[in-house]
Amino acid sequence: MSFPRARLRSRRLVLALTLLAASGAVLAGGASAQGRANQFRVCADPNNLPYSNEQLEGFENKLAELIAKELGARPTYTWWPDRRGFIRNTLRANLCDVVMGVPNGYDQVRWTRPYYRSTYVFVYARSGEFRVRSWDDPVLRKARIGVVAATPPADAMIRKGLIQNVVSYRLTIDLTTEYPGEIVDHVAAGKIDVAAIWGPVAGYFAKKHSVPLEVVPVSEIPGLGVPFSYEISMGVRRGDRERQAQLDEILVRKEPEIRRILEDYGVPLVEGPLARKPDEVKRGVVGERYQ
Repeated sequence: MSFPRARLRSRRLVLALTLLAASGAVLAGGASAQGRANQFRVCADPNNLPYSNEQLEGFENKLAELIAKELGARPTYTWWPDRRGFIRNTLRANLCDVVMGVPNGYDQVRWTRPYYRSTYVFVYARSGEFRVRSWDDPVLRKARIGVVAATPPADAMIRKGLIQNVVSYRLTIDLTTEYPGEIVDHVAAGKIDVAAIWGPVAGYFAKKHSVPLEVVPVSEIPGLGVPFSYEISMGVRRGDRERQAQLDEILVRKEPEIRRILEDYGVPLVEGPLARKPDEVKRGVVGERYQ
């Protein structure tokens, strides 16, 4: 008679332990969800100034701090090199929730309203002879012009018959031995006379040089087929409408603070209204930092 009672007690013990384990899993899951709720999870490059780095020195790091504070959260990062496969290995993998800078209309994500518009620029030494103001400036005919391969200025060089003047820089670089500001360094050192590069990179690194450098927005070339100015948004997962709306509200409300951060980093800002492109406008827009 004692054996059935022992089996019953054993079954009750097993049931109790099972319920305890299940409740522990629920509590752990709840704690994990709560932890994520207190985080503003950012997908970013660990070594890509002026945008971001692991030391949190980039302007996108500062923007993440600002937005996280508005959400009552703290910024946390998933680090991945900002090149082909970046979105797939970070945002789509659900390791993070927000990419801080993508072109307005970038079809690999759901984009927010843009929070700034910038442009490609000419960079040259202020005291030199190559004071460029347009693509048709005669001084370009005798200048060594630094251009990053496969970017819009490369198309301009071909259109304007300046390809023989081009000093080409690689688009995808090894950030352990190279960095995006190298082309600006070469202008300051006199290795090239002019650079035609993306404005945020130019403005940030030009400010750091003891040699005074001029940063001048390039003009559009009618009929070229590619623009030189781009609106920059934040990106979330394609189905994440709620997060997009939340970010849109903060971007509007904190616009003056965002502008101050961008100006502090030397980002050339193109004035004009900023509006989110509608969802149906998906034309394979390629990110400036991915191509």
